[in-house]
Amino acid sequence: MTTDLLSIDHSKTPLEALLASFGNVVRAHLKQDSGCVSYVIDQGPRRLFVKAARTSQGAESLSRAQVLHAAVRRPSLPPLLNAFDCPEGPAHVYEWVPGEVLYDYVTMNGERGRRDPSSAHARFRALPVPQILDALEVIYDLHVQIADAGFTAVDFYDGCILYDFDQRRTWICDLDEYRPGPFTLDAERLPGSHRFMAPEEFTRGATIDQRTNVYTLGRTAAVLLSDGDLRSDAWRSSDAMREVLLRATSPERDERFPSIAEFARTWRDASLAEAAS
Repeated sequence: MTTDLLSIDHSKTPLEALLASFGNVVRAHLKQDSGCVSYVIDQGPRRLFVKAARTSQGAESLSRAQVLHAAVRRPSLPPLLNAFDCPEGPAHVYEWVPGEVLYDYVTMNGERGRRDPSSAHARFRALPVPQILDALEVIYDLHVQIADAGFTAVDFYDGCILYDFDQRRTWICDLDEYRPGPFTLDAERLPGSHRFMAPEEFTRGATIDQRTNVYTLGRTAAVLLSDGDLRSDAWRSSDAMREVLLRATSPERDERFPSIAEFARTWRDASLAEAAS
């Protein structure tokens, strides 16, 4: 008989009843576009994050995530501790990590959004530039490892970034759309946020590869270090670093860095030069 969520491999008990038998459900996210639901489970000194599929789309996403987590392990990636089946579909158990998501959804009345000074996004952007650069370094390091493992990023945006303001620690989560690549887009578009997506992600038959991901990672710095417009007065770093991002986010694929590793090296060199000046 299983005694906890880390040893179970199949359950005939519906998921919510199963979770209640193993701990206290302190948070539930039941309205998500991904086809999945998620829960935070308190088990005394330990907390777990459980994500479960509710649609075939969600099941495919969890399957992709399982493959990625088996191949890539980094301190910034909350570990997948267990995967099991329940009556509603597959479920994943992750280590819960502290932090706030750097994307703030606007409510129906428009009171909250990325411009709200109390939002995690706004508070993060108000941090000293070296702290923001440290977070970007974590993001880029993880994606170099992911590319080296043979995967292509899909649907990465600021909603995948958790930041612990107390510990100044960055976590990356919800990489369920990442897939082996390069690959050819066989749909009208990929899932994702327009603010981070390369032009080819909206073109059926386009090649999706590291140049595509370089665009997304360049946009990540643009969003976190400015208002998203690299040529605006909101840009908070050096001209050299801006030039790196302008190349990374060129609408012309061939003008971008050919690999995430080369982009990350060039960005780091510009960052170090800025720190030394």
